[in-house]
Amino acid sequence: MDDSATDLPSLELLKAQFVARDGYMQSLGAELAKMGRGHAIVRMPVRQDSLNFNGTCHGGAIFSVADCAFGVASNSYGTLAAGIDVHITYNAAARLGDVLTATATEVSRSRKIAVYEVTVSGDTAGHIASFTGTVYIIGHKNFT
Repeated sequence: MDDSATDLPSLELLKAQFVARDGYMQSLGAELAKMGRGHAIVRMPVRQDSLNFNGTCHGGAIFSVADCAFGVASNSYGTLAAGIDVHITYNAAARLGDVLTATATEVSRSRKIAVYEVTVSGDTAGHIASFTGTVYIIGHKNFT
């Protein structure tokens, strides 16, 4: 999609603002590796503070990296979008030292609603989780 033809903010500007303004993503040690319109890849190392009492990655940490990718992908048009429904299925455990990769892809987008699929994989565990999310597109510009 040509940004100049559609009056969308540049992806570089959006990426810089997402990284600078998302303190939670920073606290997770997550990195916005790639983004495009309706697409994002976020990577996060499984650290000691990501582990649950079983010694595997906490489901909340896995959910968080998926939610970060979902948030970036859904806001990648520069228009504020807020999550209204999500669902996650856990398929495998991640362990200390794994790097989780959450890949969000837009499935559909209308004027007010958009749906995204996010897969979370690990460098040693393979497919870890599947996440589906729906956003309500609020409509005003969120970054410029």
